[in-house]
Amino acid sequence: MNLAVSSTFSAPAMAGNTLSLVDLPPNRITTIISLREAEGGDAQSQVLQRLSELGFMPGETISVLRRGPGGREPIAVQVGDTVFALRRHEASCIQVKA
Repeated sequence: MNLAVSSTFSAPAMAGNTLSLVDLPPNRITTIISLREAEGGDAQSQVLQRLSELGFMPGETISVLRRGPGGREPIAVQVGDTVFALRRHEASCIQVKA
């Protein structure tokens, strides 16, 4: 894990009380805790940068609205008043309150 990325995109730690956005049940409103790298090096850092530029920042409220066919992709999420469609690998970078 890149410490520079972690410190840039993290809120205060809440040990054991987080889960990946991929695992969040639909229609449950929660708060973004942090953005973290999954796997992928530089490409993953670009995903984190893009998510933060779109407003996926620690402290923002978020909910999963619905999932694509078979419960997979895309994942429709709402951050504030804006709805986004994310791929699973993008959603897996977003840690939320459990």
